[in-house]
Amino acid sequence: MCLNTGYPCDCLTTGNPCEPCRMTAKDRETEEAHLSNNINAAGQVGSAHCEPDLTLSSSGVVRDRGRNWGWLLSGIISLNVLILGCALVSGSAYNNVAIGSPDLQIFLIILLLLTTIWMLYYTIYMARKDHAVFYKDGHAGPIWLRGGLVLFGLLSLIMDIFKIASYVGYLHCDSAVKVAFPVVQLLFIIVQTYFLWIHAKDCVQVQRNITRCGLMLTFSTNLVLWMTAVTEESLHQTIIPEYPNTTKLSGRRMYTERASYGDDKCKCSHSSCKVFKDAYYYLYPFNIEYSLFASAMAYVMWKNVGRIADDHHHHSATFRLKDVFLGPVTGILLVVAGLATFIVYEVEVEKEDDETRDRVLMMHFIMNVVIVSLMSVSTVVGCAIYRLDQREHVSEKNPTRSLDVGLLVGASMGQFIISYFSIVALVATGAKGYLNGLNLAWAILTVVQLGLQNFFIIEGLHREPYHEPDPVTVFTNPYVLQASKELSSLEGSDMDTKSSPVLTAHSLHGHMSHIPEHRPKLTWKRRVLKEVCAFLLLANIILWIMPAFGARPQFDHTTEIEFYKFNMWAAIVNIGLPFGIFYRMHSVASLFEVFLTS
Repeated sequence: MCLNTGYPCDCLTTGNPCEPCRMTAKDRETEEAHLSNNINAAGQVGSAHCEPDLTLSSSGVVRDRGRNWGWLLSGIISLNVLILGCALVSGSAYNNVAIGSPDLQIFLIILLLLTTIWMLYYTIYMARKDHAVFYKDGHAGPIWLRGGLVLFGLLSLIMDIFKIASYVGYLHCDSAVKVAFPVVQLLFIIVQTYFLWIHAKDCVQVQRNITRCGLMLTFSTNLVLWMTAVTEESLHQTIIPEYPNTTKLSGRRMYTERASYGDDKCKCSHSSCKVFKDAYYYLYPFNIEYSLFASAMAYVMWKNVGRIADDHHHHSATFRLKDVFLGPVTGILLVVAGLATFIVYEVEVEKEDDETRDRVLMMHFIMNVVIVSLMSVSTVVGCAIYRLDQREHVSEKNPTRSLDVGLLVGASMGQFIISYFSIVALVATGAKGYLNGLNLAWAILTVVQLGLQNFFIIEGLHREPYHEPDPVTVFTNPYVLQASKELSSLEGSDMDTKSSPVLTAHSLHGHMSHIPEHRPKLTWKRRVLKEVCAFLLLANIILWIMPAFGARPQFDHTTEIEFYKFNMWAAIVNIGLPFGIFYRMHSVASLFEVFLTS
């Protein structure tokens, strides 16, 4: 090929390049070698600022020499924080152990300050460094999950404000740590909510080992806060009566009055202490869920450190309730009926009249039996639709989906434990009486419902989302329009009197502007799946509300207490029930995800 196009030569005919062509080829080779050297030098300089020895694996994770010890160190930090926190929380739960509430709160203050400092450092570093995060995980931290985090965070802030207002009245006779802890926690919640809202999708490629350790510290801190809140909440409901002539219910009320103080001689200096105490007591469930949401999001960020996310597989879905009616309406009616019976149960169950207590217990059991029965039937319908569904299963691996499935199955174990222990106790005692019969039916149906719902949600999370067909678009061919104009001008005026089948650009645009955007209707399978998801979502909400805000039929109905004795049954319920409560809220989040992809 002749490279010298400016001058005539016979290079192509003879095959021997002329002098200008040889000079041109030599110059081109020199230039290419110079560019290659510059690129290699720039690559070496750029790699000097990064962590060395990076290779890309087929799973999309950057492999480096420090990855193993970085993961190991962060795991060791998390394990030590969790074990120490668990020991302090367990020790401070009992009055006969020389670990008081201020000792635990000092430990929590140190954890909160360290975690807050690291989150501020991470946020400032990522904001000041250009191109610090090249990859984002599209599945991590969806907007509805971050919105739930913000909602629970706001309610947790209100709880801390009420705590501060209540504890200030005891400064003259109690430790100032009890005021300092909610102040530090308030700051921590603000910083962490902002941190997770901005950085929940990050796949960090710089300072990976420091980031792993910081995220594990954040994960462990939130779990310790969760354990603290769950323990304090559980003790409100399961305090053992201190005197022989004191009933269980009045003993529980006595503990609620003395909660977090333990000394009747310390009196509040203002008259609003009891109001603030009752107010923040009812905000505990939101703070518990906030800690779990934050720990789950921190864990996903930890799994994404060094990961090169493949974002093109993520499909954005829009939340619409159009064409879905029966599921939301039935679910709302169920929530309203559940709230009504729950309020009556909470008001009437504390009365000393045995007949009244048995009546409200029967009402509570019937309501729960109806709820789990309807949920089981609707879940069977949803599982049958999956058998008819032709959608492919998701093949890609994703930390968010794996965590969702693990949390769903793990958290359901808590409710499984309580249900099976109840079944054993009730069957062994003969299930005599209508209350025992209803309690046994509730326990059996709960086991069935949990198994069916787990299968339905896991199957839905692993299905590819539906793809709506693109709307038909009409394009105007300008060459056809131009040809039609020339043909019309040549053939004369007789063509003007006939209607031309070819539309002009102006008329076509005007015609198309009047056509409304048409969105295809849902198929019957998609509609049934959305109805089932909406109903199950609302049903799980009411099943979260009742135990989270104080319903304890496990202690108000005494068959299990008499069979297992109070200490053993209290341990079973206090271990299993927090996981059961979290399972319901996590099911709500997972069902919302399945609803969007259906």
